[in-house]
Parts: sequence; C-alpha cells; structure tokens
Amino acid sequence: MKNLDVMIRPFDAASDTTKLSRIWLDASLDAHSFIGKRRLLEQRRLIEEQYLPNSETWVAVRLGEPVGFISLLESFIGGIFVAPGQQGQGIGRKLIAHALERKGKLSLEVYLQNRRAVRFYEGLGFVEVSRRANDDEGLPLENAHLQLAR
Repeated sequence: MKNLDVMIRPFDAASDTTKLSRIWLDASLDAHSFIGKRRLLEQRRLIEEQYLPNSETWVAVRLGEPVGFISLLESFIGGIFVAPGQQGQGIGRKLIAHALERKGKLSLEVYLQNRRAVRFYEGLGFVEVSRRANDDEGLPLENAHLQLAR
C-alpha cells in the first residue's frame, strides 16, 4: 500500500493521544536507540501531557487507524513519526507535504546519529543551517537544524 490510501486529519486528543504516543515510542525506540529505552519511556509522558496538547498536530490515518503524525509549533516541526511497520510507504512525505502546504516553510532539528532521518529530510530538500553539540537536555547528542521552503 502506498500513501494514496492515507488520509490526514487534525489531532483528536480524546481518541489519538495514547495511540500517537505509542507510535512515537515505537518509532523512537527504533530510530533513537542511542538515547536509551529508560529515557524514552520517561519522555512518553511528556509527549502525552505537554507536546501533543500544545502543538498543531496532524494525524495520518489508514483504514481508520493512526499510522503517523506531525506536530508543528508555527512552522517548526516538533516531531514527525510514522509507525515502524508503515515506514517507507510515503506517509512521512505526505505529512511533510501537508505541513509545507499549510506553512510555506518548515524547519526542524534532527539527531545526526539518526542517519535514516537525515537522508529522508535531505531527500525532501531540507538544508542544514546550523548544528549544536548537545540536545535540549544538555546531553552530548549532536543535532542539526534544517530548513525547507516551498
């Protein structure tokens, strides 16, 4: 299945929060194993209680079930996650295209250790504008700030 059977709709806190935080956790365990499972499990609560409710989130749905999402803070992508079993089918591209259409430009930060994500963003035309040696919590995890304009 390709992304043609994927619909994008607004986030519904009542029905989506737990499902999206599960997608976030599964995708993060896969892509961000260098962060550590314990830390990711601790962050899941923040995803549910702070990040999802305080961002503009769009949900990719296939056959009535969420398979991915993108969360925006203005034109900054706070997070984009696709369920591991659904990756490589154009869902992430569709979410980025949806956000770009709404915002006209996008930016994000990506862990440089997540080479798959870096390649994904570069393939969409994102360009690196800066780097920093530590993540938001001060840990030595190098990040790149990327931008994309229509």
